Amino acid sequence: MPEQVTWLTQFVNHHLGHSALVLLAALRIQPSNPELPIPEHVVMACVVVIVGTIFALVLRSRLSVEKPGPMQQVAEILLTNPLGFGIKDLLEENVHHGAAQFIPFVGAISVFVLIGNLMGAFPGSFLQAPTGNVTVPLACAVLTFIYFNWQGIRRHGLVHYLLTFAGSPKDLGSWILAILLFPVEIVSTTARVLSLTVRLWANMFASDLIYLIFLGLLAGGASFGWSKSPVLGVILAIFPATIPVAFIGLHIFVSVIQAYVFTVLPSVYLGLATAEEH
Repeated sequence: MPEQVTWLTQFVNHHLGHSALVLLAALRIQPSNPELPIPEHVVMACVVVIVGTIFALVLRSRLSVEKPGPMQQVAEILLTNPLGFGIKDLLEENVHHGAAQFIPFVGAISVFVLIGNLMGAFPGSFLQAPTGNVTVPLACAVLTFIYFNWQGIRRHGLVHYLLTFAGSPKDLGSWILAILLFPVEIVSTTARVLSLTVRLWANMFASDLIYLIFLGLLAGGASFGWSKSPVLGVILAIFPATIPVAFIGLHIFVSVIQAYVFTVLPSVYLGLATAEEH
């Protein structure tokens, strides 16, 4: 499915496209579309970062213990809530020591994914979900992979952390088993990048694709009805005018679920990497 280009992306490329081409040429990178050297998903990802930063700065200036505002209440629900699926809740459930220190990274990734997913909830607007392009989920997955391994190395040291992939062998028998176990665990851990990427990208891509397919079918039916009779065309036009509301609700639901998954899995990976015994 070809990537749609919004007026915002065209505006950014009009003003910054030449600078981007110069930078890419210096790096010996050939853009896939020289007319739009800054792709749609890059512009939308930058919008997510800007929106998230503005939200954080405004929230920080309005923090209050006595009278928390709506923004603060939303932020607190994202952090911790009675249902136990907040960022802090999931980290404390999976990381048994020092979970609070991981909140900034996991929270940033989780909020980025949530805002990015929700940007595609209203097709036809000037915003598109950057997570619908595979490179954005891949970047989030790679950052997560680097972060939890780095934390594992910080906690255990490089040698001991690598030994955890071999089952932390202590005798001859376990060392023999470690020869077989180590490459399997390395491949399994590396595959988490693919798992995180495909899980997020496939769901968001499928959500957008299903919406476009059903809207096209319904619009086609309305056009057919209109060619037969104006009354039939008006009746059939009710469906493409109302059914998309259900798909918008479905997209919002999928967006929240995928943000939740992208919070749970990094929390689990951090818990495994920093655990004393594997």
